Amino acid sequence: MKPLHRVLLMYCTILLPMVSNAQSKTINVLIGTYTNTGKSKGIYVYAFDPNTGRLSLKNEIESANPSFLALSSDKKFVYAVNELEKGEGTISAFQYKRADGKLSLLNTQLTHGDSPCHVTVDANTRYAVASNYSGGSFTVFGIQPDGRLSEKVQLVKHEGSGPDKSRQEGPHVHSATFSPDGKFLLVQDLGTDRITIYRYDASDNKQPVALTAVNEAKASPGSGPRHLTFSKDGKYVYLVQEMKAAITVYSYKDGHLTPIQEVSMLNPSFGGEVGAADVHISPDGKFLYASNRGEANDIAIYSINAATGEISHIGNESVKGKGPRNFAIAPDGKFLLVANQYTDEVIVFARNEETGRLTDTGNRIDVGAPVCVLFDE
Repeated sequence: MKPLHRVLLMYCTILLPMVSNAQSKTINVLIGTYTNTGKSKGIYVYAFDPNTGRLSLKNEIESANPSFLALSSDKKFVYAVNELEKGEGTISAFQYKRADGKLSLLNTQLTHGDSPCHVTVDANTRYAVASNYSGGSFTVFGIQPDGRLSEKVQLVKHEGSGPDKSRQEGPHVHSATFSPDGKFLLVQDLGTDRITIYRYDASDNKQPVALTAVNEAKASPGSGPRHLTFSKDGKYVYLVQEMKAAITVYSYKDGHLTPIQEVSMLNPSFGGEVGAADVHISPDGKFLYASNRGEANDIAIYSINAATGEISHIGNESVKGKGPRNFAIAPDGKFLLVANQYTDEVIVFARNEETGRLTDTGNRIDVGAPVCVLFDE
């Protein structure tokens, strides 16, 4: 063999394992569930292959109704709300080891509000905020250096109601979202059709959420604000309205929201029960997705006009199951995972990065009453 050929052969022998290892690297996916159905135990950690879209179980931990999850910025801790009623609603802190997906309970605190259904953590992992749906409030907890939660620092109760007395007899705080600059906390209230915007200061040890100079933005009467997401440049906010199954687009600046558009999440021919749930933007900022529950059971797909923030409806894709409570887009944008709560499975869709369209890959995992899907990115 000639010397040059030997060099090339040695180079390829070294390079091929490196390429193979890079391609086989997996990403952890954490799944929160409802355990009161008897089909799940708590929180599950799966390894996700970004090349094939396949999932394999790595670890799990028992926890009561850990319906929504949040990950600390350093990826060392996971926080889960335990969605319980009758004064038993709690928030739990877990130590998290990325290598094997192992979760270990650190401590649990009462949220002092029934049915906590959402949790978020600030960028510095100083505070966690739990949204209490039935309690009509949100609770702020300090986070210790070891990841443990302090007792409540603040409990902020909303007041008011909405026109639908069957569901809006009082406030129902559904989620809280930090602004990209971390200076504001936007709180969505399904019961009052309002987004309340509070100033936020992580350096304040007594009252990080300021209760003065509060701003408000109204949603359509009877629409039921649920979740929102910011555009990639932070100039626009997209709100999913649960009861109306619509997306409201707002321009955003310094804690102020101005409505500029409202678009239905439903196909024009649809006439059944609605129940919109979640909303996310693709990593490239070009497409927006929102989940429809009720009788629609699909993902609404929109293109985003980067110059105006407005969206245009592309179509709807069936989730191949029932109750798409939550979904998540892979960090590289190639896949979208849907948690179908009522058919006990997570479905993996391939995402066309040029058109935004979704295609069922055939990959799915059986998980009892999945509620939250969270990529460890």
